Amino acid sequence: MHASVRRSDSRPRLLAAAMAAVAVAALSLTACGAGGKGEGVRREGAASPQSSSASPQPSGSAQAPERGASAAKPAAPASSTSHHTRGTAGTGGKGSASHDPYAPENRVDCSAADVEVVATPVPRPLNHMLLTLTNKGSKMCDLMGYPIVKFEGAQSVPPVIEDSKPQAVTSLKPGGKGYAGVILSSGEGSGGEGYTAQSLEIGFEGSDRMVEAALQAKGVHIDNALRVTYWVASPGDALS
Repeated sequence: MHASVRRSDSRPRLLAAAMAAVAVAALSLTACGAGGKGEGVRREGAASPQSSSASPQPSGSAQAPERGASAAKPAAPASSTSHHTRGTAGTGGKGSASHDPYAPENRVDCSAADVEVVATPVPRPLNHMLLTLTNKGSKMCDLMGYPIVKFEGAQSVPPVIEDSKPQAVTSLKPGGKGYAGVILSSGEGSGGEGYTAQSLEIGFEGSDRMVEAALQAKGVHIDNALRVTYWVASPGDALS
């Protein structure tokens, strides 16, 4: 009878112990939730507004720092860059504009002031003469158009043979040579009686100044068939 009473008394105590253990476990879980995953979720949730505020702005705003950075070190204007290139070229840089004879700023039109012209009759073609011009200047010169040929006693300058026009202007480096052909007479009398000229001057387009071209001592016979070619780069083209 006493043993039965002791067992019934121990059950409440065991039940109370179990309930206490459950309570402790519940408190432990609550604590874990507060410091573990639950807190982690709250932190992520709190961080998301910050991350959205730190996300890239629209394209206009995103480029602002780049514009600010470029403004801090602006690119040089095109004109100053060109000036710098010419300045660098003055130091002897290879391929520089100041040392390039083909550069526009280093070229001039050929004129009586800086050329020498020699007039030479040729055996073929008949009644032809070759003008050989040498650039005596220090710059490249362009032979524009055709020679203005003025023989002694001539009333006018001869016209040009249009078929002789080259595809490009003939340009001469210092010491270079250009050529033009002159048809002196018809040879069969269709050019009239003609006469013998003892002197010759050569002029250039855009200038009134002329340079003398010495003729052979006996002079040359000319008539109304007198014609000239354009300035060209070779004797063959001048006499073709």
